[in-house]
Amino acid sequence: MIIPGSSLEERQWTRFTPLERIFRYAFYVMICSAIVVSLRTIEVIPEFLFDAPSQMVDMLDRMWPPDASYYPETIHDALVETIHIATVGTILAVVLAIPIGVMVAENVTPYKPLNWLARFLLVSSRSINSLVWALLFVAVFGPGPLAGSLAIAFRSIGFVGKLFGEALEEANHSTIEALQATGASKFSIMYMGYWPQVLPTFWSILLFRWDINIRESAVLGLVGAGGIGVALNTALELFYWDRVCMVLISMLVVVATVELVVTQIRKRII
Repeated sequence: MIIPGSSLEERQWTRFTPLERIFRYAFYVMICSAIVVSLRTIEVIPEFLFDAPSQMVDMLDRMWPPDASYYPETIHDALVETIHIATVGTILAVVLAIPIGVMVAENVTPYKPLNWLARFLLVSSRSINSLVWALLFVAVFGPGPLAGSLAIAFRSIGFVGKLFGEALEEANHSTIEALQATGASKFSIMYMGYWPQVLPTFWSILLFRWDINIRESAVLGLVGAGGIGVALNTALELFYWDRVCMVLISMLVVVATVELVVTQIRKRII
């Protein structure tokens, strides 16, 4: 209850303090400035921008109907190769990422030099795009699915290793302390203490990354790393838009199918 004439009656309640309002306005100004600078930097050509709708309609008209005969002669084998690239790359990434994940978890590996080395490897993996990895491996091993598999693997190490290391750090310490009190070896502590706790997370990470790698491996062929991207790139260079449409439809079907498969596996394993 506010007594009339008291100082409480004159008090005004506001949602933000003056300092918070200043920071909010400064943030809005920064956002607007970034948008203006970005628009000036990308140099939008008005003629191309106004002509884009008609060009899009023309391209869609050229793409339909799709060339179904292109699937059995080229697309099918390329799709199978894409799935193989993603699968092999994911398995190789998991094999390499698990030791790095163990190194980055400070409760499992209490040695700062190893922790920082593992973080450097994980950041290095995530900071380089899969297409860049593919370009590097194409230059080393030549064009083909081997370069694509290695690109997928080295790109995935950072993702898998980081999430696996975080799962280890979030493990329940009571079980670990009980095993340590019995004099169990480090291997036994890892196998009997940590691994059962992180196993559901491990399967979730593995399936999620495999799903992502299916999508990423579909475009690696644009730089010569094998897969469906090779068929897409060939059709684009020859301006066979009906074949481009067939490739895109096939990729959409495969990605949707993989999504359903991963969902069903997750329900039965996790």
